[in-house]
Amino acid sequence: MRERAALAAAAAAALLIAAPWLLALLLPLNQADFWTANILGRALVFGMIALSLTFLATYGGFVSLAQMMVAGVAGYTLAVFVDGAVPRIQGGFGYAAAIPLGIAAATLAGLLVGAIAVRTRDIYLLMITLALAMGVFRFVETNIAWFNGYEGIRNVLGPTLFGQDFRHARVFYWASLAVAAALLTGVLYLVRSPFGLVLQGIRDNPRRVAALGYDVALHRIAAFGVAGFIAGCGGVLATIYNIGISPGSIGLGASINILIMSVIGGLGHPVGAFLGALILTVFDTFAATIYDRNRFNTLIGAVFLAIVLVSPDGVTGLVGRLRGLVRASTKSKEETT
Repeated sequence: MRERAALAAAAAAALLIAAPWLLALLLPLNQADFWTANILGRALVFGMIALSLTFLATYGGFVSLAQMMVAGVAGYTLAVFVDGAVPRIQGGFGYAAAIPLGIAAATLAGLLVGAIAVRTRDIYLLMITLALAMGVFRFVETNIAWFNGYEGIRNVLGPTLFGQDFRHARVFYWASLAVAAALLTGVLYLVRSPFGLVLQGIRDNPRRVAALGYDVALHRIAAFGVAGFIAGCGGVLATIYNIGISPGSIGLGASINILIMSVIGGLGHPVGAFLGALILTVFDTFAATIYDRNRFNTLIGAVFLAIVLVSPDGVTGLVGRLRGLVRASTKSKEETT
């Protein structure tokens, strides 16, 4: 069983690494680059932000609507402090310093959100994180001196990697894939560590965990800090992908999209965040062409409802049930023979 899972993971990794070359064989170069950066690369980037929400919801029981805001903290920190951004707000930092600074700011923002929301659960947690997200959105939108108001900050082009422009389709995709793989591996390791097991215990029965001597509030705040780090990595890459950042990047629509990605993909496994991001990215890109340009959100909503109705636990849950059916069918055939 483990050998089969390891082989499947290795095959998936090889396919993802080779995806740009495979697309180049199947499509004209400009279309291949479009799919590499604007579909696969974008799905990886926003999948990281959705992963932060999936981590909180699945292993901590916290559904937070502040994750896009936290990612925006990383993006705005990068844009404010990096050299070359337009307009120049602060500057003085290269990408090697500004990117870690942005991720650190997002981690601190996650800890702050966790400290504020630590005593709330369920709908109250959802509402307080939404209120925090909208508060930051309005603050950024109206602050000209530091964030350039509703116009935002542009010309955040990213660093040069091995002599290549970071925004080159393949470079951006492989860099995003490497970061996404590292974050996914880190989450899968963390949830099996003592911290992750305590966090899952808090999700199921916080009073019993407290009775065992663990600090429930501290673990919850730390979980938000971890989620802030994950969202920060996605926020930095999203800012480079968009060549800048504006208040619309962290508004209500963007925050809801992250929730939709997590739900569509399935909250049962961290990989669901990336599957949901890919599905939403494809439909967000092509829905206007497939359906009515003025009503393309209707198609996106219909797909979302169909997935949730067919499989309430998302694509990963549907795949799990199909695998179970195949396994049961194979076992019954072996017994009859």
